[in-house]
Amino acid sequence: MGKLDGKVTLVTGAARGIGEATARRFAAEGADVVVADRRDDLGRAVAADIGGRYLTLDVTSEDDWAGAMEEVGGVDVLVNNAGVTRDRSLLKMTDDEWQTVIDIHLKGMWLGCQHVVPSMRERGAGAIVNLSSEARHGAFGQSNYSAAKAGIVGLTRTVALEHARHGIRCNAIAPGAVDTPMTRAVPQDVKDGWIPNIPLRRFAQPPEIAAAIAFLVSDDASYVTGQCLGVDGGTGWS
Repeated sequence: MGKLDGKVTLVTGAARGIGEATARRFAAEGADVVVADRRDDLGRAVAADIGGRYLTLDVTSEDDWAGAMEEVGGVDVLVNNAGVTRDRSLLKMTDDEWQTVIDIHLKGMWLGCQHVVPSMRERGAGAIVNLSSEARHGAFGQSNYSAAKAGIVGLTRTVALEHARHGIRCNAIAPGAVDTPMTRAVPQDVKDGWIPNIPLRRFAQPPEIAAAIAFLVSDDASYVTGQCLGVDGGTGWS
């Protein structure tokens, strides 16, 4: 018996990285997994490999979210994971670089919560995990990303407060450095400079973040809501 047997779970940005690891962990726990992404080939491959369903989803589109809920019918668990980076220092950042990151991270998670909560209320239960980041405290060259990730914590706590009475829990995960395609694009000398500030002296692997997410959506965390859990190797920002 898995901890998520029979649960309908939707994971955004699930074609690779933390999202893929989460989809695989949920499938191992017995969930009915909906892999949602815009990278159709990668997403379909993940869904086929784990026996899940694939859904093309632009998280910034209200129409896409409405269509997803119509197709899926309702979810027990939502993981808002989709994200991008458009790094540039404050004075060089363009309006488009700012807005793209804010829309995908913050607006996308807001829309996700808006569209899954009604079905969760009907069921009298539900669990949401939003992906924040250690960067919510500020990060050089990431005013857009840091602002979005800080906003996600506020969004998470608000959703938790508004819907606890409906049996819905909402928490956030704040990873530190994780070995994903996103971080592999960072120059190696920059990443080497991060390691001394991580007490565990290494990057996390995506399954380690997925394990924390799986805990928060399971009944083992039935009395945990409105929290932001740092999974950061001991950097201590939390």
